[in-house]
Amino acid sequence: MEEEREENQTLLQSSSYPYYWGYTPEEQFYKQQKITSTKSSFTTPRGLTLFTRSWLPSLTTPPRALIFMIHGYGNDISWTFQSTPIFLAQMGFACFSLDLQGHGHSQGLKAFVPSVDLVVQDCLSFFNSIKKDEKFIRLPCFLYGESMGGAICLLIHFADPKGFQGAILVAPMCKISDKVKPKWPIPQILTFLAKFFPTLPIVPTPDLLYKSVKVDHKKVIAQMNPLRYRGKPRLGTVVELLRVTDILSKKLCDVELPFIVLHGSADVVTDPEVSRELYEEARSEDKTIRVFDGMMHSLLFGETDENVEIVRNDILKWLNARCK
Repeated sequence: MEEEREENQTLLQSSSYPYYWGYTPEEQFYKQQKITSTKSSFTTPRGLTLFTRSWLPSLTTPPRALIFMIHGYGNDISWTFQSTPIFLAQMGFACFSLDLQGHGHSQGLKAFVPSVDLVVQDCLSFFNSIKKDEKFIRLPCFLYGESMGGAICLLIHFADPKGFQGAILVAPMCKISDKVKPKWPIPQILTFLAKFFPTLPIVPTPDLLYKSVKVDHKKVIAQMNPLRYRGKPRLGTVVELLRVTDILSKKLCDVELPFIVLHGSADVVTDPEVSRELYEEARSEDKTIRVFDGMMHSLLFGETDENVEIVRNDILKWLNARCK
């Protein structure tokens, strides 16, 4: 414990790493990991410029499948989110992701998501542009989403039911947990106010980072993210997420694509019971659920390294069985 406190203090005193892994420059780090990575921008049909990244297996390893990845609320694809696509690229999968509107390096007011339906179309436009590349044209395609990104994966499935061969849903926000959702009559008041002040950041919710990340020194690293949104949620975003999750929770029975859903039993940000409902109600013939005892919301970074490896291995096993 004393060593851990000293390590945390050292991290705090260092102000910030330039990257979540430390000081090694990006290209050098990717080379050490034996993958290649690119960053670019994509202009959506509605004219929005979104920041994108790819993480690919080494040039000597042809990709086994494409994985299209979506981050959660207030997060981005350039900090700890990268740890998962880096791992998957090492395992032979070509991974692609984008900063959603109002997140990371993408265009839009920070953390303002006025329409999740438009975000779904943004993602589909980008993902379809990758699918058209001759190098990837016959490869299976999978969705991957964390938290809000998991909800967006399901909405993409509804918008394009035959477009993807499966989905990896990590603590999906199919419903906002009652433990962090504002209590009555606050949602009704927020909905009324959002009509007049949609961008106002005043919604009274706790900082979810500390409710998501279990390991202390990883909390410090997550906090260093220069692009992480630290303000209160905006009225319009909260009302839109409440609307979308309310719709999703009623449409779980319409899910037909193969999926694995992974959740921590100690998650207080998104509700593991709703993931169980998804598993029970979905029409999918190929469906898998993993609920990890005592794990929190940030399954693939915020847990101990041993726990992260357990979750990664379950994802890899699921993918391997569908990419023979």
